[in-house]
Amino acid sequence: MFSYVYVLESIKSGDLYIGYTTDLRKRLQKHNKGLNLSTKTNKPWKLIHYETYLNDKDARRRERYLKTSQGSRLLKRMLKEYFYEQKLKFFTK
Repeated sequence: MFSYVYVLESIKSGDLYIGYTTDLRKRLQKHNKGLNLSTKTNKPWKLIHYETYLNDKDARRRERYLKTSQGSRLLKRMLKEYFYEQKLKFFTK
């Protein structure tokens, strides 16, 4: 079975949330139904990035890393074009 590390973006506030799961679709539904206390106030959420791992421990380690300041910088570099396009959409409205 696969394990996933995922990044969500709040449509409401633009905040990011990094998580880990073994069922990505169900987990996204739970976030958008408000069943997770830490994401309840900023719903709805959209999936902007995920990584798949065969080993559960590797996925958990990656999630913890992406939640650090160094991991956050890496993630923003990885998704640089996405964030650039979002900024353009914001300013051209």
